Amino acid sequence: MLGTVELRSGTGDSVPVAGARLRTLLLLLALDANRVVTAGRLIDGVWDDEPPQAAGNALQALVSRLRRTAPELTVEAAANGYRLVIDAENIDVNRFIKLAQDSPEEALKLWRGDLDFPEVARGDARRLEELRLNALRRKLAAQPDAVPELEGLVAQHPLDEPLAALLMRALRDQGNPGRALEVFETVRKRLADQLGTDPSPELAELHLDLLRAAPKGNLPAEVSSFVGRENDVKAVCALLANHRLVTLLGPGGNGKTRLSVEVGSRVPGEVWRVELAPVTDPAEVPHAVQTALRLRGQVLIGPTRPGPALSASERLAEALAGREMLLILDNCEHLIGAAAELADTLLRAAPGLRLLTTSREPLAIPGERLHPVEPLALPPVGADAATAMAFPAVRLLLDRAPATLLTSDNVEPVSRICRALDGMPLAIELAAARLRTLPVTVLADRLADRFRLLTGGSRTALPRHQTLRAVVDWSWDLLGEAERRLWRRFAMFHGGADVAAAEQVCDADPDLIGALVDKSLLVLGPDGRYRMLETIREYGLERLAEAGESESQRMALAGWLLALATAAEPRLRTADQLVWLRRISDEHDNFHASTRAAIDAGDKATAAAFVARLGWYWWLRGHRMEGAGLSAEVAAMTGEADREDVALTHTFASINGLEGALSIEAVQEHFRLAEASGAGPDAAHPALRLLRPLAAIFDNFDPESGFRAVEPLFEDPDPWLRASAKMIVGHLRLNFGYSGESVIAEMRDALAGFRSVGERWGIGFTLSALGDLVSADGDFAQGVRLQREAMALVREVGIREDLPQLEVKMAHQLYLAGEHDEARRVLKQSWEEAEEIGLPDVLASVQYGYATIARLEGDLEVAREMIGRSAEMLSNPSFAPQFGSMTRSTQGLIEAAAGNLELAGRYHAEAVRIAVDARDAPVIAMAVIGLADLAMRTGDPDRAAFLLGAADAVRGGRDRTVPDTERITFEARAALGDAGYETAYRRAAGITPAEVKDLLDPAAEGPDGQRSEGDEQDRRPDQ
Repeated sequence: MLGTVELRSGTGDSVPVAGARLRTLLLLLALDANRVVTAGRLIDGVWDDEPPQAAGNALQALVSRLRRTAPELTVEAAANGYRLVIDAENIDVNRFIKLAQDSPEEALKLWRGDLDFPEVARGDARRLEELRLNALRRKLAAQPDAVPELEGLVAQHPLDEPLAALLMRALRDQGNPGRALEVFETVRKRLADQLGTDPSPELAELHLDLLRAAPKGNLPAEVSSFVGRENDVKAVCALLANHRLVTLLGPGGNGKTRLSVEVGSRVPGEVWRVELAPVTDPAEVPHAVQTALRLRGQVLIGPTRPGPALSASERLAEALAGREMLLILDNCEHLIGAAAELADTLLRAAPGLRLLTTSREPLAIPGERLHPVEPLALPPVGADAATAMAFPAVRLLLDRAPATLLTSDNVEPVSRICRALDGMPLAIELAAARLRTLPVTVLADRLADRFRLLTGGSRTALPRHQTLRAVVDWSWDLLGEAERRLWRRFAMFHGGADVAAAEQVCDADPDLIGALVDKSLLVLGPDGRYRMLETIREYGLERLAEAGESESQRMALAGWLLALATAAEPRLRTADQLVWLRRISDEHDNFHASTRAAIDAGDKATAAAFVARLGWYWWLRGHRMEGAGLSAEVAAMTGEADREDVALTHTFASINGLEGALSIEAVQEHFRLAEASGAGPDAAHPALRLLRPLAAIFDNFDPESGFRAVEPLFEDPDPWLRASAKMIVGHLRLNFGYSGESVIAEMRDALAGFRSVGERWGIGFTLSALGDLVSADGDFAQGVRLQREAMALVREVGIREDLPQLEVKMAHQLYLAGEHDEARRVLKQSWEEAEEIGLPDVLASVQYGYATIARLEGDLEVAREMIGRSAEMLSNPSFAPQFGSMTRSTQGLIEAAAGNLELAGRYHAEAVRIAVDARDAPVIAMAVIGLADLAMRTGDPDRAAFLLGAADAVRGGRDRTVPDTERITFEARAALGDAGYETAYRRAAGITPAEVKDLLDPAAEGPDGQRSEGDEQDRRPDQ
């Protein structure tokens, strides 16, 4: 119970406890194990403020369900409630309480996550959380290097003085007394402001001990906390232990200065810091060091000696020759030559000297070791408050804006601010200052104008650190014209670039590119691509506009990208597919931004050229929403464009819009416009020759006309297109109720064709279709093998959106094959992937899979809950109507099993109407089997047998992936006898899909009490 409620059998296997109410019941019984828990407490905990009318009966039913779910559990009924009889050691809460005092580390291993306790058990939750905190204190007190974990805990419990004391001691032991003093000051202020009290004597005494141990040197005592760079501090300290010159590299505002001070506070012995930012004359660098080290008078007045006068650098070297110290030279970039020369001189003359420098480019002298200072780590998109709080960028923002508390309501804009500012500490601190006057959502929405917005930094900071623009202006002013030109031109790359792209688009050579890397304006990633921080890039775009180069650079980048896409597009349908998919994926952000820029500029020719070359990539990589939206937007533009590009724009709008991104009406309109623009059997591009057969799937009631549209492609010169035609014909045959043998033959031909060209998408989806077909014939083991092979290929191609649906199909086939545990594992995996993807149709398909298996297992409550969610998600009429029919049919089967036959009848009637209007024979057959189930339950086995015959006639054979068929067949035969069953079954032999609506009970009503049509599929019978 220390996390999400879990139940395990005596063998240690997980026992699924499906449904929040069942988990809450189990938790409440386990909290008071071996004692009677009153019915009132259980009802309050399970239903909170909304108990059912017959709450006692509902509770009794829930207890019965718990007994069925976990037969090993003993749940006894008592006069006023229920008792769970169990060995107390088998409950993790009891083991945790026992271990918390004596073995805190072992106790903490039992804690798996946030407690999911109902309101009536809130007191128990608070007691356990306090025990956990005490155990954490004891564990961390004995643990070296506990600073990061302690910092996180102090952030969560800002008024906890024992935690603050632990953190202060850990910082002191780590050699960071300055940071420990900051922690004390923060806690002291919070106690005074929020509680009106002073720190405890223990904390005050620890504070005095720290003050008595002040180090020698001139390091400033920081007044703000140090957040998020513990790993950097350790790494730099390790470098200084082995090397005498270490340079911290990074762009302005990235926290190099603060990191250098933090490192200095951890180094034993003398530590002196020299601020070079105010120095403008290179000749003054040695004098600035002398002044900081308080040596100015000593060096100037030192003893006279024969020979030529010593230079300032030589005098300084002589003064430091016998000393051991760490010297920090801060902000060297504008004096890089003088700083490098002085560093070299001092290091050669003073063996006990170590140098730590901060700069935007290296000193480039022998012995130098570089440590790039990266931006603060950022939370992922969609992170909840607890997750986001663990990331340094968020912690820094909240630390500098103490009035802002992180909640579930503001975590999204807070995370968006940190991501928009690239995790740059100075930019985040400036944003925090703005939070004094702007709501967090407003600030997040306005960061496109960051240079005007982020002003008002600390008045005591360097002038170039008081506004974001001043920080970046400082870097710009230090560059030559060629470097500035590369900066502003490179800013057009939204997704970074490799060296070839930068050379061609920006007219730059590798040396110039390297110069911007050295100056921390470009970052070379491990993938070999150069990138700019977003703030640096936005500044470059402003300078690009000032130079009047925005349009010319837009066209230069578009030209380079179009050349790449033109080379890649035909290869996406070959064995080289993965290589070219990766190349296009590397430039995905650049392609998107350039297409959007062409749209914004009204440049239809360029925008249509992008869509024509990227449409199939969008489909293959699962960017179908993006592809459909951009294609439709470009198709609606006015202006001239290449005729084939226009036809392909409509084609890819329809293809990418098929799965819900566009309405069916919009898809059909794009089909029509593509044909009007030149799509057809004589077009050059294979997608244009494929369009008419695809349209046939949607527009033809007559199967023969559909086949006539596709069959000319069987002789097409393009082998990929020939294979696609075979696959389409196979699906058409299946949709129109042809026999499984003919469909399997077409699919095998398609598979051979795709294998001949090595195209993984075609191979994968044909294998999946074959898996469905052999499973329908009852060979579930082979079906699963084919699905596994298909999923491996689809995963290799990278179509994430399709994987959960394929996994749901495989889980169903595994379940029918008797591999129930593996089916649940695959279903769970599909759920996790669907939640990560977040698309409604993907989530709905997974919930449908859960509902189906829960119904087969007799867990009607979970099945009803899951299928209800699925139906709600699919209420958008742009989604495929077939799935709406399958959902209604499943709802009908669930309600019929629960005894709600009238409601079941309405669900089944709607399922049939939607399926017939969608003209999909397998789905129509599935809906008719639902009617057969209802007929059997209402005592009409003759009608049930007739409907089973109708389902098989419509589909062209029996579908053994619909397990209800066997059950209904068995029951109807038992009632009618074999002869009576066969007679009723054969009466339906000639029924066609179009005639199925006539099988409905004339009195059957739709969801609103009226006969409903398929276009009302989004309305639910219980509304």
